[in-house]
Amino acid sequence: MIFPRPLPSPNPLTEPYWRAAHLRELKLPRCAACEKFHFYPRSACPHCGSVDLTWQAVSGKGEVYSYTVVHRAPSKGFEEQVPYIVAVVALAEGPHLMTRLTQVEPDTVRIGMRVQVEFEKQDDEITLPVFLPIV
Repeated sequence: MIFPRPLPSPNPLTEPYWRAAHLRELKLPRCAACEKFHFYPRSACPHCGSVDLTWQAVSGKGEVYSYTVVHRAPSKGFEEQVPYIVAVVALAEGPHLMTRLTQVEPDTVRIGMRVQVEFEKQDDEITLPVFLPIV
């Protein structure tokens, strides 16, 4: 029996992120006042407090800031994927995203490894941004 993995549930703050990902774009909130990107989505800029935010495309390039290799599935929906890599990626634009690394063996991942975004369609509504090494 195959168990489904839990998927994100978009809400009004995160919906633009998930809509962009479904279109294979990585967009983040950017403050019009201080011009800084941030992530996770929130109603005010964490840098200056402004509520004048827009969603803008980012390069999707960055580097591995931190990572762990998951050897024990947290639920049955992940059993077929172990081992897999959960990483924090520092984007070129500044924000850090927690994500999954793909197309790389766990024993070859390194802090500082350059990566780029890729997208994995999960169903008709959710597409997940994942990252893979830049070769």
